[in-house]
Amino acid sequence: MLEIQTTALPGILLLTPKRHGDTRGFFSESWNRARMAEHGIHIDFVQDNHSLSAQAGTVRGLHFQSPPHAQAKLVRCGRGVLYDVAVDIRRGSPTYGQWVGYELSFENGRQLLIPEGFLHGFVTRVPDTEIIYKCSDYYAPDCDGAVHWDSCGIDWGIAAGEALLSDKDAAAPPLAAFESPFTWEGRA
Repeated sequence: MLEIQTTALPGILLLTPKRHGDTRGFFSESWNRARMAEHGIHIDFVQDNHSLSAQAGTVRGLHFQSPPHAQAKLVRCGRGVLYDVAVDIRRGSPTYGQWVGYELSFENGRQLLIPEGFLHGFVTRVPDTEIIYKCSDYYAPDCDGAVHWDSCGIDWGIAAGEALLSDKDAAAPPLAAFESPFTWEGRA
């Protein structure tokens, strides 16, 4: 059983896999290609990533990987709580520059499916938060890119001075100065 919710941005889906629990804990199927195909989701994931952020207020993003190695992502929280965000950066899209954000936590088990052509980022809400995500293409350093985290009008729930950033993320260009490598093709 899988609950699938559409979002305000076509193509971005919020997935909640069913958890089967007993006194020992729970079991959940976080990805099943056949079940996803039944819902019209056809993505071949090739890489899993896992990161730990030691402090609350850690911001990672807003990241993308450009063609020919663009990545779709399926994001979930392995431990803790994070606020996960996707921003449409497909030139010509009616939703260009718009964003959606959702709380993902170990407790709620939700996942965010982000197709190619969107920025991705998150902020941790509690210490020792882990994010686990699948990618549809391998990491390619020459295709790696970022947009400044506070240039898209996102309500991150923290003040700018509270964000813990990498040097790369702090130096990323604002959305207004960004030339997107993605083009909207009239569909999600």
